[in-house]
Amino acid sequence: MKQQILALAVFTLTCTSCKNEVKNEATTPVATVDSTTTAPDRHTSENALDWNGTYEGVIPCADCPGIETELTLREDKTYSLSVLYQDREKKPTVTQGSFTFDATGSIITLDKNGDQNKYKVAEGCIMMLDKDGKEIESDLKENYILKKNN
Repeated sequence: MKQQILALAVFTLTCTSCKNEVKNEATTPVATVDSTTTAPDRHTSENALDWNGTYEGVIPCADCPGIETELTLREDKTYSLSVLYQDREKKPTVTQGSFTFDATGSIITLDKNGDQNKYKVAEGCIMMLDKDGKEIESDLKENYILKKNN
């Protein structure tokens, strides 16, 4: 009989000490952060660069040594464009008008007076683009960059 009481005591002790308690905690959803998502960069050439000023360069010409080009951009979004075909003209043709930035804030388009030419604005230079606003693909690509004259 002692063995039965002892076995019953051990069994009771084992059952009560291994009791699983279920905790009923209120769970709060945890916000997760997607590490692949980045905050949009609101800096554009229009608002982050000192784009106003005069840009100069000699762009390629099919039937002359080059086209001396000087484009002055003003803060009021007006411009002055001076173009001189080397070996053909003695005085440059000067055009004035206004320009607009595109939605990205990095490409300007001259008005009708400037044949709606497009330029990509970068730090210290502007790059002439084709009529569709794409970079000109050519071996002479570097010659379509006008450097800012300080």
